[in-house]
Amino acid sequence: MIAVLLILIPLLAGLISFFLKSERAARSWALFSSLAALAVAIIAVTANGNESNLAFRADWMGALNSSFSIRMDGLGKLLCLLNAVAFPIIFLGTWHTQYTKAANFFGLMLLTQAGMMGVFLAMDALLFYFFWELALIPAYFLCSQWGGPKRIQVTFKFFIYTFIGSLLMLVGLLYIYYHTPDRSFDIKSFYAIQHHITGNEQTWLFWLLFVAFAIKMPIFPFHTWQPDTYEQAPTSTTMVLSGVMVKMGVFGLLRWLIPVLPAASWAWGDTVSWMAVIGMLYASLIAIRQDDLKRLVAYSSIAHIGLMCVTVFSVNEIGMQGVIIQMFNHGVNIIGLWIVVELIERQFGTRKISELGGIAQKAPAMAILFVVIALANIALPLTNAFVGEFLMFTGIFNSAVTKYNVWFTVLAGLCIILAAVYTLNMIRKVFYGNTVERTANAIDIGLMEKLALGIIVVLIFWIGIYSQPFFAISDTVSADITNSILNKQEVLPVIKK
Repeated sequence: MIAVLLILIPLLAGLISFFLKSERAARSWALFSSLAALAVAIIAVTANGNESNLAFRADWMGALNSSFSIRMDGLGKLLCLLNAVAFPIIFLGTWHTQYTKAANFFGLMLLTQAGMMGVFLAMDALLFYFFWELALIPAYFLCSQWGGPKRIQVTFKFFIYTFIGSLLMLVGLLYIYYHTPDRSFDIKSFYAIQHHITGNEQTWLFWLLFVAFAIKMPIFPFHTWQPDTYEQAPTSTTMVLSGVMVKMGVFGLLRWLIPVLPAASWAWGDTVSWMAVIGMLYASLIAIRQDDLKRLVAYSSIAHIGLMCVTVFSVNEIGMQGVIIQMFNHGVNIIGLWIVVELIERQFGTRKISELGGIAQKAPAMAILFVVIALANIALPLTNAFVGEFLMFTGIFNSAVTKYNVWFTVLAGLCIILAAVYTLNMIRKVFYGNTVERTANAIDIGLMEKLALGIIVVLIFWIGIYSQPFFAISDTVSADITNSILNKQEVLPVIKK
């Protein structure tokens, strides 16, 4: 029942939120509900022994042989934990941000959390698709109703991209369903499909599913919705999109693409990796030229997710473990960056780097916490991202399924250098140097913001220094995903050109 509670708590809390009368009540209710979900997630992750509490199965759509089947394995544990950790931090970090119709805003935020919990827990393809859409719909309304001045056209673009991706995914899932041995949406039936479809069928099914996941991640050239949406969405929603929701795309690769279509994943892995590397270089170079803090952080996120994508298709157990851990690390770090961006915009009325400077002199707590989080985001040793990125680079370099492993390692390493350039440049211009007119009367952050950023800093150093609990969670899953390709050598040459 623990797995059910992870979905039920934010779902019911979100529905109740719509009926609350005051903003304070809605905000407090959202924080309380998210803390309750976090408590359940911690119990689930730390539980030893009875694994039956982490799974649930019930009849759902019997005519289609689809069930309400959810289970929390190692991959689901870390992502559910990220989802549960993210929302209390977001609510604390934006505690003083005002919203019109606050009850509706927080209700939609909690419904988004419920949808993402379902995505990470679903063990039935149709149920996975249902929760995928449940997560996207409230996010669409959050962007369109509480976003910036260009929110309508930007949200429409976001809707078109996600709608097309969802439609392609649905077509692919239905085709696989009709070719399963027992005509079932169960994940075990999907994993047995490679023996029942030809090489060419695997190819176009691979691209149907990959495009849907690539849009969500996003991967070049399916990324163009992301910077505009991140810029125009309310910052708390941007935190959800970049901190948690993009992980749905990486999760889709690991859960529903590579194990289901191992031959096609092996055959087209180099093509996808080149796309991701191009996107990493492009995003990093664009980030260097950015004057808008939101767009800079948005482009940096493209580069980080691109590295995860390259590592996934390198099919190396160490690298795969790095991806699983780094999804959690990136989510925590990027939310910290967005919190500070929100605080800067709210206090100074601008996000332009050229209009800021010397904030550290007036707001030392904000500066110190931001510098730690920003340095963690570029994988400074002893921080959480260093652990994940070291494993990922090791996996890429030692890949046995690509002949471009050295090229991918070198180019990805170049992106790390570029990340250091734009991150350090941002820190220098925004927080140090002489104060400007806008920042002359800066005020340091309050207790709630310090608490949110402090939690992130603790996680950064905890995972960076003592990562063993996260290795223990991800170890078995990374091996299973890697072996889903490496153990299918007899079918791989059917597609590989």
